[in-house]
Amino acid sequence: MNTTLTPFQATWLPRALGVLRIVAGYLFVAHGTTKLFQAPYIEMFANVPIASLAGIAGVLEVIGGTLLILGLFTRPAAFVLSGLMAFAYFIGHAPQGNVLLPILNAGELAVLYSFLFLFISVAGPGSFALDTHVRRERPAKDVALLEAEGAR
Repeated sequence: MNTTLTPFQATWLPRALGVLRIVAGYLFVAHGTTKLFQAPYIEMFANVPIASLAGIAGVLEVIGGTLLILGLFTRPAAFVLSGLMAFAYFIGHAPQGNVLLPILNAGELAVLYSFLFLFISVAGPGSFALDTHVRRERPAKDVALLEAEGAR
């Protein structure tokens, strides 16, 4: 397997991953705040009890999304959120039928988030992350093995 990165890829891959992580975290926080604080207000999430499945999901979405935005504890946070969205798909969407066709049960977003967060949990935080300062991770090393390590 050839894992050589071009100079362009080595420069921009960690940055693109960092921006993807931040945007995904921001969008995910909005899912949680609508359930917990009704902001933005969405009728179906009005008055969600905190002790319900949706309420617990809202707490995980706000905390996990914030951790992703900050790039703090990125890998474990993304892994938990990936599981949350897989759970959301199989509990909330799959019972409506057409398990293998999420477009027919309105589960595309849950599936996409699940795999996006799984990818981030494996690839790492990318650039613009507190993890790189706290744990001294090298962003360029997160996504692809560099030549010296890939050849082993």
